[in-house]
Amino acid sequence: MRIIIVGDGKVTYHLIKKFIAKGYEVSAINDQDEYCDYLAGKTNALIIKGDGTNPYYLNQAGANKADIILALTDNDPDNLYICQIAKSYFQIPKTFSVVNNPDNEDVFKQLGVETIFNTTKLISLLIEQRVEVSNVSNLISIEEGRLNISQVVLQPDSPIIGKTLKEIDLPLDIVFGCIIRKEKILIPKGDTELLEGDKALIITLPEKQAEAFEVLLGE
Repeated sequence: MRIIIVGDGKVTYHLIKKFIAKGYEVSAINDQDEYCDYLAGKTNALIIKGDGTNPYYLNQAGANKADIILALTDNDPDNLYICQIAKSYFQIPKTFSVVNNPDNEDVFKQLGVETIFNTTKLISLLIEQRVEVSNVSNLISIEEGRLNISQVVLQPDSPIIGKTLKEIDLPLDIVFGCIIRKEKILIPKGDTELLEGDKALIITLPEKQAEAFEVLLGE
């Protein structure tokens, strides 16, 4: 696999090291002399000094044979342009880009950038996954935060204690994945009764989480 990275900083350096360790061919483009010398001295990647938005330097980095390009600069317009050139001019199959301003994410998607790393969203998701609030734990986010899996521990004052699943007024786009009851894992059905201490795993859209928690916990 051939990968091109356009960017600087420690993230670029560590990605180069990791990719090379996996046996990938890596090229990096950067316009700073000192940083290029550093990368050349510390890695076995092909280091190109130049402007990553310029097709000439992309070509030098082997864009005509690359499988993936990563645009990791701190300038969103540059990252978008790099991905567009990679896709339209060099036919690089996969484009990855950092989005520094969350407001630009939709624009990147509309213009065909395949995978987007919204740094603000990713950091907030990482925090949410590691912080328990009351009886709720955010376990994992899927598809860049477009779907959440959460665990809710049912307390004695939960309004659904003693009810069956079919008796709960749960919105249609919120799904009960399973119930963990002591040592048992239950796949819930319509007649499954919910008990104090049950850990309910629910699958929701982010915007529906609060509504789900209100139904399950009354708060």
